[in-house]
Amino acid sequence: MPKILAFSGSSRTGSFNQKLVTIAADAAREEGADVTVINLGDYQLPIYNADAESSNGLPEHAKALKQILIDHDGFLIASPEYNSAFSPLLKNAIDWASRKENDQERPLAAYKGKYAAIMSASPGALGGLRGLVFLRMLLSNIGVLVLPEQHAISNAHKAFDGNGQLENPVQQQAIRQLGSQLVRIIG
Repeated sequence: MPKILAFSGSSRTGSFNQKLVTIAADAAREEGADVTVINLGDYQLPIYNADAESSNGLPEHAKALKQILIDHDGFLIASPEYNSAFSPLLKNAIDWASRKENDQERPLAAYKGKYAAIMSASPGALGGLRGLVFLRMLLSNIGVLVLPEQHAISNAHKAFDGNGQLENPVQQQAIRQLGSQLVRIIG
């Protein structure tokens, strides 16, 4: 059974991207995966600083996040767009989890050989699409195989119903399909 980790690059209460990744996660579960949904806000991390890492090692939350990434086969990631890129929260979490703790650990152990499906939701007209370009590039550079299919939901402030589902059935199905595809590719 594939193990999938689902998270967004937003820790905001009522986050559109956390709602979005939850839709994909539900579909992945229905496809037979063991899915864990987390909120990156639960892993309070300082801004990455190599001097701090040299002096103090990895913070406990960085170790915990890294371990949960290592323990999963693939990732469902929903990313908000901040000024045409992905969020600092997401970048910082990726950076901390990329760090080796000792010489026995293989480089990029949390990422190499893993699979990911990416998506975004934004109040803007492009739905966060520009940020997905950078996210895809970063994930690919650290050894994650990113599915070619991705989706960006525009006008996110109007896109969800009261139950956290997308109002538009075509969009809802497209996001669910990302979760299902990820499971089938890993499976």
